[in-house]
Amino acid sequence: MYPSSASPETGRDPWADGPRPAPAGPSRGYPPEPGAGPADEETGSQRKRGPRRARRGGEPARRADDEPAEPAEEEIVPPVPVNRPLALTVAGFAALLGVGLVLGAQTAGPGHRLPFAGIILGVQLLYVLAWTMAMRPPALLVVALVSTAAAVAADAAAVRSDIAALAPLGYVAAGGFLLGVLGQLVRRVDRARVTESLGATLLIVVGVVSFATLIVLSRIPAGTQAITVCLTAAGVALTVARLTDAVAPWPRLAPQVPRGAAGVVAGAMIGTLVSAVLGSYLVGFTPTSGALIGVVTAATAVLADLAVGYAEAGRLMAGEPPTMWVARHLQGPLGGFALAAPAAYAMCTLFL
Repeated sequence: MYPSSASPETGRDPWADGPRPAPAGPSRGYPPEPGAGPADEETGSQRKRGPRRARRGGEPARRADDEPAEPAEEEIVPPVPVNRPLALTVAGFAALLGVGLVLGAQTAGPGHRLPFAGIILGVQLLYVLAWTMAMRPPALLVVALVSTAAAVAADAAAVRSDIAALAPLGYVAAGGFLLGVLGQLVRRVDRARVTESLGATLLIVVGVVSFATLIVLSRIPAGTQAITVCLTAAGVALTVARLTDAVAPWPRLAPQVPRGAAGVVAGAMIGTLVSAVLGSYLVGFTPTSGALIGVVTAATAVLADLAVGYAEAGRLMAGEPPTMWVARHLQGPLGGFALAAPAAYAMCTLFL
C-alpha cells in the first residue's frame, strides 16, 4: 500500500489530455548533436553549416552564402569610327595602283622588259617608304637602304636571267634579309632590339622581291594575260572592299579595326566575277580558268589588306605612337598587291 502523503506537483494537472512536454535537457543516453540550438530543438530540425575559416586578422571568415557575389561586368570597348573620306581615298589609290600595274604589263615584250621593270621599281620604292615608316624598325635607314638594294637586284635578276624562274629572286631575298640583320647587329644602339626587327625586315624585303615576280611572269607564255586577269581581280577586290567600308562597314570584325565583313566578302566576290568576264575575252583563257585564278588573287589581296589593319590596331593598343598618316593608309593596298603577285605566278604555272 502506497503512502497517501504523495501529492501532485504544484501547478500541474495530473489528468491533462495533451502529451507531456519534452524535457528541457537532453534525453537520457542521447547527447545533443553539435551545433544544435534551442530553436532547432523546438522545431526538431537542424541546419547544417560548413566550417568557418579564420581570416588573417583573426576574425571569422564569412561564408559564401552570407553575401551573394556580384557578377563581374565586362568592359565594353567602343568601336573605332570609320572615316568615310579616308576609305574613299584608299579605294581610289588601290584602283590607280591596279590600273598602273595592268597597263605596265601591256608594255612588256620579248625584248622590251625595261619599261615594265621601271614601273615595278617605282611601286617597290613606294612600298619600302610606306612600310618602313609604318612599322618603324630599330635601324630604319639601314632597313630602307637594304630593301631598296634588294628591289633593284631582284628586278635585274628577273630581267637578265636566262630562264624565267623564281630561284634568283629567292637568293636575292635571302641575301637582303641577312644584310638587314647584320646591319642592325653592327650598330650598338639597335643591337638590343634586333629580335624585334627581324619580322619587320623580313616583311619589307620579301614584299619588294614579290613585286619582281610580275616581271618573271611576263616572260612566260600567257603570262601577260594572267597578269591582266589577276591584278584586275585584286584591284577590283581592294577597291570594292574599301568602298563598301565607306558606305556599310558592318558587321564589324573587331571594335578596334574600322573594317566590315561585308566589304571583304563583296570585294572577293566581285573581283572573281570580273576575272571570269575577262577570261571569256582573252586568248588562252575561259571563264572557268579566269574565275579560278581570279578568286585566289582577289581573296589574297583583301585578306592581306585586312591583316595590315589588324597589325596597325595592335600597335596602337600596345601603346606605340602613331606613325606617318599617309604611310599607314597606303600600307594596306601595297601589301595586298605584293601578296597577290606571287599568288598570280603560282596559279599561272599550276593551272595554265
